Amino acid sequence: MIHQYRMNGYDIVLDVNSGAVHVVDDIVYDLLELLKAPLAEECPKAVLEALEGRYPKEELLAAYQEILELYHADVLFSSDDYEQYADMMVASPIKAMCLHVAHDCNLRCKYCFASTGDFGGGRKLLDAETGKKAIDFLLKYSYGRRNIELDFFGGEPLMNFDVVKEVVDYARSKEEEYGKNFRFTITTNGVLLDDAKIDYINKEMSNVVLSIDGRKEINDLLRPAVNGKGSYDVIVPRYQRLVEKRRNNEEDRWQYYVRGTFTKHNLDFAKDVMHLNELGFDQISIEPVVSEDYRDYAITEKELPRIFEEYEELAKQMIALKKAGKGFNFFHFMIDLDQGPCAIKRLRGCGCGNEYVAVTPDGDVYPCHQFVGMEDWKMGSVHDLTVDFKKKDYFAKANIYSKEECKNCWAKFYCSGGCNANSYQYAGDIHKPHRISCELEKKRLECAIMIKAAMAGED
Repeated sequence: MIHQYRMNGYDIVLDVNSGAVHVVDDIVYDLLELLKAPLAEECPKAVLEALEGRYPKEELLAAYQEILELYHADVLFSSDDYEQYADMMVASPIKAMCLHVAHDCNLRCKYCFASTGDFGGGRKLLDAETGKKAIDFLLKYSYGRRNIELDFFGGEPLMNFDVVKEVVDYARSKEEEYGKNFRFTITTNGVLLDDAKIDYINKEMSNVVLSIDGRKEINDLLRPAVNGKGSYDVIVPRYQRLVEKRRNNEEDRWQYYVRGTFTKHNLDFAKDVMHLNELGFDQISIEPVVSEDYRDYAITEKELPRIFEEYEELAKQMIALKKAGKGFNFFHFMIDLDQGPCAIKRLRGCGCGNEYVAVTPDGDVYPCHQFVGMEDWKMGSVHDLTVDFKKKDYFAKANIYSKEECKNCWAKFYCSGGCNANSYQYAGDIHKPHRISCELEKKRLECAIMIKAAMAGED
């Protein structure tokens, strides 16, 4: 299987199964549009006739030989060596947890998937004992793994920051005994950030996610506080202070990114990305809202062409900045064409419900943070250290070959079947991908590959 497209003056061909990317000339590109595997040693007569008059015959024959060499090298029309492993997917030890320390929030974001913080179950905070039991749960079910990831999440986790610190202390006290290394992340809207919290976060958190949607008018439109006022003026200087201090950390493993959401209200979201970069942030993620079509901010199929244009525009601006030595990372354009993720991750993605779980303030275990509140998907409790292994196995077996629409998609090894929660909520089944998310992912991948082509030889 190959995928070919033209963008920004480049003719690009991706060999799906090998992952090889080829930047080709027009004659090779046009030949490939007419060819199907397996390739014959001689260029098919019908192909030559179809391109007769556009290219001289000798050039077509020479180009076909180039294609044939790549074919024999197994980097063009290569075979799928992964499907044979699809039925071997088994449940794995848990390696990551999203710990909901607050089902409450001091903002009332209009697009919030978590019902403005309480996940539909009433506003509440995690107590320290339940948080410690969540650590015990991780220690029990992460058997065989040394490195453990834990994200403090909400709602807004800074509303329960003392419990965050107690949980961190408890986890650290268990590291040597259990041979574990905890890496903590916190996701915050920044309203309650102060110097003491910044210093603690920069000391203990390997990563921090800072929520902001971009320009002031965009951020404040959909991310108001309880009193209706915007949050932009409050959070920007605090984020800048946190990031500046974080950059001074001697350990380069300390990461961060500013993370926003774009909606129908800002289809010109490239301006929001560039605005965040102008504020001094160089690790940026602006992601499309996923919601019901009737919402006034919803992204529907009608918006896709406009969004595709915007992604291409953002890619061009990023290339210009990179070539000027002023580049930054945009999360959805980050791609590794040299090695990429391991085979298992390529087949089943994030590990939702298998390697990754979410825990609520009540101690209930769910497949991930986006399943929280869906009672049918509850899969255990940290209070009695139970887990539903049937559900765990169900998610472990969900992969790109168990999803009919993914099997023959050129992007399957990069999106790994997409988000299970979005598929369930908007397509009714974790095995039926959410179409709009798929189309957006494919466009981002095309842009990311094109950026790599444009920057080849620049480093």
